[in-house]
Amino acid sequence: MKWTKAVVFMGVIALIFFSCKRNPLKVNISDVDKEVEVVRFGEQLFNLEGKDTLETITELSNAYPDFFNLYTYRVIQVGGIGDEDFQHMMSLFLTDSLIMDVKLKTDSVFPNLTKLEKGLTKAFKYYSYHFPEKELPTIYTYISGFNQSVVTAENIIGISLDKYLGRDCKYYEQLQTTPQYKAQNMHKDKILSDVAFAWAITEFEHEDRATNLLGNMVEKGKLMYLVDAILPDMEDSLKIGYTTQQLEWCQMNEPQMWTYLIEHELLYNSKRMNIIRYINPAPSTSGFPLDSPGRTGVWIGWQIVRQYMKKHPEVTVPELMANYDFQQILNDSGYNPE
Repeated sequence: MKWTKAVVFMGVIALIFFSCKRNPLKVNISDVDKEVEVVRFGEQLFNLEGKDTLETITELSNAYPDFFNLYTYRVIQVGGIGDEDFQHMMSLFLTDSLIMDVKLKTDSVFPNLTKLEKGLTKAFKYYSYHFPEKELPTIYTYISGFNQSVVTAENIIGISLDKYLGRDCKYYEQLQTTPQYKAQNMHKDKILSDVAFAWAITEFEHEDRATNLLGNMVEKGKLMYLVDAILPDMEDSLKIGYTTQQLEWCQMNEPQMWTYLIEHELLYNSKRMNIIRYINPAPSTSGFPLDSPGRTGVWIGWQIVRQYMKKHPEVTVPELMANYDFQQILNDSGYNPE
């Protein structure tokens, strides 16, 4: 099977061509009056007077009861206010020299959150346009000590700003816990797509319904299409976290990837490792050339869903998200890259 190397010029031409077509997801949101609330929780926490006292911390907990325990238990993992050593553990976190240095770095990368807040507000207006009956989450920003980039719970999204300090941030290299293929997406322009995808998973993913590789590909493709709907102005490379060259590689090798999966009888394979190798983040896709990106199964599933929605303009975004007949989506898409 002959694989093709990406050519930047071809990618630019394709980008110009597709940008000239009307995007059906670029809907009018001027009448959407819902706005998402963004809470700068980290600023409040680190700027507390007497932040090392249990009384002051309790006041912050009372102000944000739904989020506070999520932050202390799940994000920074110091337990809860009722735990015997909570005050001590919280004090250690807030006065740790590395955390203080990270706070200064975060403040320099995010001197204000105006641009981010505007982006989040616009994104969730698009979300409300398609799902007007759904309650919007409250979004919290904070420093996590390099834990999860985005966490979600019922009506809650948390963003770890210290996970978006830039690809070349010294801390990511010093900690030696972040491989380069992940660090390439740890910059502030990636926040919106990470939030959109995480919220899509929280609201619509049902892992038990996707039992084979095809099901996982199409399900993740549906989630990526929801990201399309929430962020219709964003370029594809940012949405999926590819470099320009990686995206072009997928575009130029789409037929070869699809043929490979069919010829190796992988589409209906239910083995966990065969699913992980095409769905999970990785430096490249096992079985494909080394210059392939990871998550190529997600990218292909995304193209399947896009083609399905293009062929069936009568299908709404909520109807798509409620459809778990992955085989039907593939069949009705007519997907057959050449």
